[in-house]
Amino acid sequence: MQTAAKPARKTLATAGNILYAEHDPNVLAQQSELFERAGYSVERAQGRKAAEQALRNHHYDAVVLGHTLNKDDRHHLPYMAKKANVEVAVLVLHASGKHPAVDFAMDSREGDKAVLAMLNSLVEEKALAAVS
Repeated sequence: MQTAAKPARKTLATAGNILYAEHDPNVLAQQSELFERAGYSVERAQGRKAAEQALRNHHYDAVVLGHTLNKDDRHHLPYMAKKANVEVAVLVLHASGKHPAVDFAMDSREGDKAVLAMLNSLVEEKALAAVS
């Protein structure tokens, strides 16, 4: 007896390559796993220096800067990301105020679903802009 093939499992996100930076290694590991389960290819960077090195060596669809980075890092790294690739989407978690190189800032306490929804939206907007 033949059975119908199972349909491919849909992920929440379009295929996306992201850089995720945090200072705290435990938060970095936990949140990276969340992004990976949502279908993203994640490069992890612990701290500002690692994030800067990654930005110099690779291009990403999005850069996510976590809440355990200090305020100076969350201010500096968006400029580095845009300098490396002007079209990269930059999402800063737990940030306040306006920043010209940040596409969107949100409080990470809104929860994982809200963070993923915003990341999905930014990556999809970037993909649509590339097609146009």
